Amino acid sequence: MFIIQGADVSCLYNSTIKKQIKNNMSDHSLLMIPGPIEFSDEVLQANAHPSMSHVGAPFINVFGESLELLRKVFVSEDAQPLVVAGSGTLGWDIVAANITERGDNVLFRRMVITLLINTTKQKSFETYGVTATQLKAAIGERPTSDQVEVALKERKYKLVSITHVDTSTGVLSDVKLISEVVRRVSPDTLIVVDGVCSVGGEELLFDEWGVDIAITASQKAIGVPPGLSISAFSKRAISTFNSRTTPPSSYFASLKKWLPIMQAYESRKPMYFATPPVQLIYALHASLKKITERPMSERFQLHKDASNKVKSAVRELGLKQVPTQDQFAANTMTAVYLPEGLTLPDVLPKLSQKGIIFAGGLHREIATKYFRIGHMGITATDSGRNDLDKAIQGLKEVLSEATQKH
Repeated sequence: MFIIQGADVSCLYNSTIKKQIKNNMSDHSLLMIPGPIEFSDEVLQANAHPSMSHVGAPFINVFGESLELLRKVFVSEDAQPLVVAGSGTLGWDIVAANITERGDNVLFRRMVITLLINTTKQKSFETYGVTATQLKAAIGERPTSDQVEVALKERKYKLVSITHVDTSTGVLSDVKLISEVVRRVSPDTLIVVDGVCSVGGEELLFDEWGVDIAITASQKAIGVPPGLSISAFSKRAISTFNSRTTPPSSYFASLKKWLPIMQAYESRKPMYFATPPVQLIYALHASLKKITERPMSERFQLHKDASNKVKSAVRELGLKQVPTQDQFAANTMTAVYLPEGLTLPDVLPKLSQKGIIFAGGLHREIATKYFRIGHMGITATDSGRNDLDKAIQGLKEVLSEATQKH
């Protein structure tokens, strides 16, 4: 008869999980889409954490430290991080229900003429009686700072929304420049950054650039399985919330409910409103610990290096990117037009057979004419994985084979 101590049980459990993850990964295709992304073994292991109390000290310590680490990711000293079970879309619902009130106006700096994601954001505000105005740009381009300035002078806006990286076209916004324009022309207008496809990969200096709210999700450059809505609120944004003349328009998404929870966790005190996804928080903690091992500036540069590598290979293949100018192109993803005569079925299924997954087009007007490559998180920062080399080589082989057949 053997007696196994608690520590031995924990070691045995972790060892079993590691072996299971390794076995599962052996038949795993390389996921190179703009999210969800590849997750590290450490994150996957943390996500398999045994069940435990969400109000117990061990979990509260992990959640509290995760919130503190998120400030480093957002490059902020005093922003209030918010982590709630849900998708990135929930982040917009939180902003709409808490920061705006019926009758307010908001301005969207929109990348493209027809985009499902921006339509979703617009509807989230309109649901709460808020008028949403959109600045538009042609496919592959972005609204200019002059357009933003003109719009701000025409009407008073409660907030301006900037899509940092447009997931459908790979277009990158100059958040710093637009923030400067907003601060100068309409200083009372809040600056909200849609960072779902950028936070943790693209340079975003929350405090320095005067950002009031940044919204993201766990499954992209943060490197955690889907299921967490992650955001950061400035003191000015929270003051705006506290100055509301009407109650928040949502029950579950109310900051009145969630802000005390986040503040309690950071103080290492238990508080309950809704049960958090315990395992996902452990996975988030594991990822944030790894991310913050180096300065964020180094992480941003690694994503730029990865992006340059992919885009250089794309150019060498004679392919055209969707962004019309190099400075418009994101560092976390690349959107590429298909060669003349080829279709998505000629390329994506063949890549899949080689164990490589790219994403098809998302923009409605050109969806069948291009594909998207995601290169963020460990794919960009861990060169030892050789993800980029495998993806580039696979693309070269598939295009060569498809071109010969045509």
